[in-house]
Amino acid sequence: MHNFDFVKPSSIADAVKALSGDGAQALSGGQTLTPTLKQRLAQPSVLVSLTGIAEMKGVCMGADGLSIGAATPHAVVAREAAKDYPGLAALAGGIGDPAVRNRGTIGGSLANNDPAACYPAGVLGSGATIVTNKRKIAADDYFQGMFTTALDEGEIITGVTFPVPQKAAYVKFNQPASRFALTGVFVAKFAGGVRVAVTGASNNGVFRWTEAEAALSANFAAAAVEGLTVSPEDMIGDLHGTPEYRAHLVKVLTKRAVAAAH
Repeated sequence: MHNFDFVKPSSIADAVKALSGDGAQALSGGQTLTPTLKQRLAQPSVLVSLTGIAEMKGVCMGADGLSIGAATPHAVVAREAAKDYPGLAALAGGIGDPAVRNRGTIGGSLANNDPAACYPAGVLGSGATIVTNKRKIAADDYFQGMFTTALDEGEIITGVTFPVPQKAAYVKFNQPASRFALTGVFVAKFAGGVRVAVTGASNNGVFRWTEAEAALSANFAAAAVEGLTVSPEDMIGDLHGTPEYRAHLVKVLTKRAVAAAH
C-alpha cells in the first residue's frame, strides 16, 4: 500500500472541498477500495472518508418515498427499511457477509457500480433517484456500463430516494466465494407497471429486461415470462458460467423473484 493522507470531514461541503485537491479520492465503506489499495492498483495522495458526515446517514420515509443516506451501511438498510420496503431490505441483508454489511455503504456500491453488485439492481428496478451534491439523477440515466456511471469528477452521492412499489423481491444466484451475484434479478410491481432489473449477467452492467416488464405488467405471474428468451450475446462468460448459462439464469431468477414478491 502506498502512503497517503487521510481526512474525515463532517459536512458535505467540506468533503467536496477536500476532493477538489490533486490525487484526492473518496472513501465510503472501503469494501472495494481497500483491497485495491493493498494491491497497489490505486495511488491516491489523499483519502477523503465520507463516513463522518451525519447528513449522509440514515433511513426515513418521506413524501417522495424511502430516502437512504449514501453513507448508510447495508446492515442498517436491512434493519431500518424492513417495514417500509421489505424487498429492498432483504436485498441489503443478503450482501456479502456480516463484516461487509456492517462496513459497506449504499453510496459506495453505487459509485463503484460493480457489474455483479446487488444494489444497482435494486436501484434500477425501483426506478430510484440518486441524489448528489450537485443534482438528482434518475436510475435509468445513472448506470452507463461496467464500472461506469453518470457521476462527474468530484461529484459525490449523498443519498438515494426509492419509490415504494406494491410488491418487490430480489433473487440472486450467489458466486459462493464472494457472495456477489453470478446473476441477480430485482422485480418491482408499481401501479403503473413492472420493472425488472438484472445484475451480474451482462458485460454492459446492470440492465432492465424490458420484454419481461411488458409481460409482467399485463400479468404479474411467473408463468408470464415462460415463453420469453434472453439473448446470450452480451452476457458475461467466465469460469463460473457461460453467456448461455447466465442468460438462462435471468429467466429462472425472474420467475423466482415474481413468486417471492407474491
